[in-house]
Amino acid sequence: MKKLSVILATFNEEKNIKDCLESVHQLADEIIIVDGSSTDKTVEIASSIGRSASGRKKPEIKILIKNNPPMFHLNKQLAIEKAIGDWILYLDADERVSPKLRQEINQKINAKTKFNGFWIPRKNIIFGKWIRHTGWYPDYQLRLFKNGQAFLPCQSVHEQPKLTGEADYLENFLIHYNYRTISQFVTKLNYLYTENDKKVFLAEGKKISWPDALRWPTAEFLKRFFKQEGYKDGLHGLVLSLLQSFSALVTFAKIWENQEFKKIEPENFLVKIEKEFGPIIKEFKYWFLTSRIKQTKSFFKKNFYRLVRKSP
Repeated sequence: MKKLSVILATFNEEKNIKDCLESVHQLADEIIIVDGSSTDKTVEIASSIGRSASGRKKPEIKILIKNNPPMFHLNKQLAIEKAIGDWILYLDADERVSPKLRQEINQKINAKTKFNGFWIPRKNIIFGKWIRHTGWYPDYQLRLFKNGQAFLPCQSVHEQPKLTGEADYLENFLIHYNYRTISQFVTKLNYLYTENDKKVFLAEGKKISWPDALRWPTAEFLKRFFKQEGYKDGLHGLVLSLLQSFSALVTFAKIWENQEFKKIEPENFLVKIEKEFGPIIKEFKYWFLTSRIKQTKSFFKKNFYRLVRKSP
């Protein structure tokens, strides 16, 4: 039987850590946690996880206490380096391995395979609902890989592990209890994601222009709500699309802030704004009608929408 190491990087996860660890209790041979000096009971709870109800021997739990770097992938990579199992499964504390996924992982790592890793679909629960669209599903994550065949570059909070060789896809999903409140979403947006996106943008030597203040949020909303069918998630999809659009605006504003709020006051600014909104309105109309074509079952309405629609 192949040995499996489950690794996590944690910081103040007392509300999540117990359920996360119990979801892999019957799967892992060792669990490695690199904790970023939590000030709550995360470490205490993780240390206390005992035998399962079935009496199966508890996997060895190793806990390392480090600082909590802004690039939290540094602690995840450290956990990867400490793992001694044949395979590694890395998780976040707000994720759970479903029973069917446990079975599938166990089968895959103990079968002969040419693959060095596996992409796992992720079921995101956001504001109390499974978000099936809006870019949140299947949300494949490269989380299972052979020891020594993958690493985290630690360059971006959005990055996936870099894998040597080929990867395949699993069928069963991770359950991700993602954003539970609007405050949690906005806090992460401000202190984590937009800061990261700003740094990556600047590191690549790119530049912004004032129309990006309109173009970036618009593009994000159109992608989420129409192209990725966020409208099928109802109000959840609309609010999430708007929040992601806001995130794009905040990223732009932080880059502008980095340029010391460079003054841009072109002549006839209102006229230039109007010109920017022209293509935006056309593209919105195009994707709205495209979505109506997808949804309607009426042959005549489909043809009507096709006649009205024009390429953006």
